[in-house]
Amino acid sequence: MAGGGVLPGAGVGGVGQTPGVLWSSVPSPVGDLGVAVDGEHLLAVRFGGIPAEAAAAVAASVEGDDPGLSVLAEVVRQLAGYFDGDHLEFDLPVLVRHGSTFERSVWAAISAIPHGETLTYGEIARSLGDPLAARAVGVACNRNPLPIVVPCHRVVGAGGRLVGFGGGLERKRTLLDLEARMRLVRDFGMP
Repeated sequence: MAGGGVLPGAGVGGVGQTPGVLWSSVPSPVGDLGVAVDGEHLLAVRFGGIPAEAAAAVAASVEGDDPGLSVLAEVVRQLAGYFDGDHLEFDLPVLVRHGSTFERSVWAAISAIPHGETLTYGEIARSLGDPLAARAVGVACNRNPLPIVVPCHRVVGAGGRLVGFGGGLERKRTLLDLEARMRLVRDFGMP
């Protein structure tokens, strides 16, 4: 995926605003991603593009000095780099406005999974001190407001099985395959 500007820009679909939030549709190998920012933070990444309630605002004019535009441009740049294989880790200012203490601890554990590696729901549950909480880890993964950036696709079922993913198992497979190819290139110089 080519990087690009924000308005009008290669790599960015429609841009719209809802009160306090700037949404953009970002093309990717797993379909359009809806990304939401405020003036300082990435707020959400959503499979399937911009949500319907924000889509009506896509045609709205966005001022060139809107502080969300610089955050949005950085999100687009890093996502493009991730899908191109040039950017393995995200370094974005994020703000998560919801989530229980347990969900936030799961999202923190997921964020620590290295690029190209996976952990099981059970392994994450054990790392959080509750070996019986594998299903609760799965629920927290499903509620992750920042998929790809907080890489819930790196969480798999027992024995490495592909199970449960809010974006669908085909997207999960695509993301894991992409990271596996990038890891081969990075570690062994294999194309």
